[in-house]
Amino acid sequence: MPDALHDWIVLRQDAVVWFAGLVSLALVGYMAFVFGRFLLYWAGSRHAFRHNRPAEPGDPAAFQWHLVIPCRDEEAVVTQTLAGLRDSAPGAHLWVIDDDSEDATRDLVLAAAAHDDRVHLVQRRRPHARIGKGAALNAAYREITAWLPEDTDRSRVVIGVVDADGRLDPGTLPQVCNDKALGRPDTGAVQIGVRMRNADDELPLPGRGRTANAFARALVRMQDIEFQANNAGMQLLRRRTGSVGLGGNGQFVRLTALDSLTAEEGRAGRPWPERALLEDYESGLDLRLAGWRLTHVAETQVSQEGLISLRRFLTQRTRWAQGNMQCLRYTGRVLRSPYYTWSGKAEVLYTFLQPVVCVLLVLLFPLSLGITAAGLVLFPAETADFHVRFGPWMLLAFAVATLPMVLWGFAYRRLVHPDRSRLTGLLWGVLIWLYAYHLFVVATRAAARMLLGRNGWAKTRRNAEKVALGAPTALES
Repeated sequence: MPDALHDWIVLRQDAVVWFAGLVSLALVGYMAFVFGRFLLYWAGSRHAFRHNRPAEPGDPAAFQWHLVIPCRDEEAVVTQTLAGLRDSAPGAHLWVIDDDSEDATRDLVLAAAAHDDRVHLVQRRRPHARIGKGAALNAAYREITAWLPEDTDRSRVVIGVVDADGRLDPGTLPQVCNDKALGRPDTGAVQIGVRMRNADDELPLPGRGRTANAFARALVRMQDIEFQANNAGMQLLRRRTGSVGLGGNGQFVRLTALDSLTAEEGRAGRPWPERALLEDYESGLDLRLAGWRLTHVAETQVSQEGLISLRRFLTQRTRWAQGNMQCLRYTGRVLRSPYYTWSGKAEVLYTFLQPVVCVLLVLLFPLSLGITAAGLVLFPAETADFHVRFGPWMLLAFAVATLPMVLWGFAYRRLVHPDRSRLTGLLWGVLIWLYAYHLFVVATRAAARMLLGRNGWAKTRRNAEKVALGAPTALES
């Protein structure tokens, strides 16, 4: 072989090796960055979780309470929900939004209203109905505003949002209006904790086998750990950074805060974002950008049903991930806002980018496998040397990223089930680590939906609903 040709081949091989090494280092660097930001966020959440200092309960009589319950085909749960809310909030007005239900929801609400003059029906009809939860909440806002006397002190009126299957803990209202929450006049909204009411149900799927019930129990338990440990820590961290997020269940908003949003151009009578998949979180962004303080109260909770169907769970979480991606349009406003501290801006960006990070990891994983496979075939010595040098660091990063999730299992055991063994806490920790990988699935599905232009709002069916074989898991507008 001529020397020139030999030198050219060697040069090309060196270039390929150099390029493959550069790409591999870039992948390792990106993964290290992702793990690093996760560990930093976890450390802040964990510290806030362990050092939460409750405030003394306030006086709910100083406020007027209006609890809003959006309903779309909720005959399976609405009667029990109204009864539970009346017990936990005896003096509150209950406003049920019937979003053009096709079942007996409306009749059940009217039956309850016939015996309780503080139960109100907000009736919506298509084509204006069934277009999203934000639009339904705005309808209730307009009805409540029209119903209130003109001389009402609107700063003392609180609108709470409760899911159709939600139940408030006794003593919720005093906690929501404590001196660190709505007892402060600059507080625009409060989010309380969330737990799964059926987390200890031993037979979530009556009539099904042991394996199906074991999986359903584990799925509900993971949702309970997610909300009572992981999410609670996250919200308490956000309380420190001034970036608390509002949820669709258990948020309480001062009426004057909602009024301030309707004063913006094009939003008359519409404080909640309409046609948004995460109208709850977006409404919190809007309130913070308007200068209102938001806070989280962990000392009381709203309970809801944890989903026992994997299909329904993935449908729900795909909608959440897609809604999270839609929030990226707020990035510029948040970064320019004087109401967000630097730590608050960093936390919001972490939240905004979480599904994007998951999608990128999904795309990069097969790329890294392909580079490794090609390297083993074409340049086995160099590839082996690379993995000898960097492989242990990658394994260490993987192990370190696993440990925080496992520790949430122990935290949950101490907080919720101190009667259970440490071995059970370890098992829950391992399961919540495995459970967290659903984020990669739903983020990828959400990205695909966005690329296909599918932005409809899907209402996930309740556990109690009887669904025929082949019926949709969710009802999408």
